[in-house]
Amino acid sequence: MFAAAHAAQMRGDFAAAARGYRGLVRSKPFAANHNLGTVLGASGDLEGAEAAYRAALVADPKAATSRHALSMLLLAQGRYAEAWPEWEARRGVADLQIPAPDLRTPEWRGEDLAGKRLLVFGEQGLGDKIMLARYFAPLKAAGAEVVFACPPILHRLMRRLGVEPAGPEATEASVAADLWTLQGTLPVRFATTLETLPPPADFGLPLGSGGGVGVVPRGSTVHKNDAERSLGPRHAKRLLALGRDLRPEASGAEDFEATAEIVAGLDLVISVDTSVVHLAASMGKPTWVLLPARDTDWRWLRGREDSPWYPSARLFRQRAAGDWDPVLRRIEAALANHPPDR
Repeated sequence: MFAAAHAAQMRGDFAAAARGYRGLVRSKPFAANHNLGTVLGASGDLEGAEAAYRAALVADPKAATSRHALSMLLLAQGRYAEAWPEWEARRGVADLQIPAPDLRTPEWRGEDLAGKRLLVFGEQGLGDKIMLARYFAPLKAAGAEVVFACPPILHRLMRRLGVEPAGPEATEASVAADLWTLQGTLPVRFATTLETLPPPADFGLPLGSGGGVGVVPRGSTVHKNDAERSLGPRHAKRLLALGRDLRPEASGAEDFEATAEIVAGLDLVISVDTSVVHLAASMGKPTWVLLPARDTDWRWLRGREDSPWYPSARLFRQRAAGDWDPVLRRIEAALANHPPDR
């Protein structure tokens, strides 16, 4: 019975999967409730998903997967004060590959940073690293010297923030520091709410205009939700007809600094939910984001066309999973009504 419910979940028949899991919550209280939370959340029933995850945690209070899933559900609703403590459970979710530094250097837990050298380990996707780079300014304002362990493709860009980049596998032998922290833990340490979000990282690039539109139709195929967030060939061709392809293989950009220099001269960026969105919106460039209906990332909240994370962003949401045609029609109409200079 569990196998049948899981098979329905895998083929996207969430109604059948939910019925199956509900029938199993007594015999398999953890697994059935956790999976029920997953399918209800993907279906948009956030209240039901929260109840299911909390029931799973009654069955197994230490389950990192359920705590992390609950945190993302709360974050998607803007309930940040409740969410961040649960968000720390991501460290125990193997699939996320969160860094687990084995250092004698102590982890920073909110103590005074004046005169301290803080090693920040980047985590998750490139877009996450750019989005959370906004916390480097308050760290520096608190007196810290910041070293950021991240992929080389980000190094030149991050130097613009006055931080010292290091390789992603930084160790005590390669980087001297007084304290370390995970980048994803910074919102926890700063007790971030929707009202206290730091502004996006200011990379200091002068912005121009007259360069027209830049577009990104697809993200990385290794992203867990790429099948939902990226455009298929037909829709990608339609988006690419609207402007310049900003993917590195098309633009020739060797790193994010080079992409940022291209973006600086554009009038508008239109992209699926990928790292270029975070770069362009951090720069203050008008950025239109195509969002899937299913498993929409928590940072875009729900039911909004704007983003508290990025004042220059405008969100174009699918109304039905997999149906990009209405989204592209709305984008094409918006461009026709307010065309950028080309």
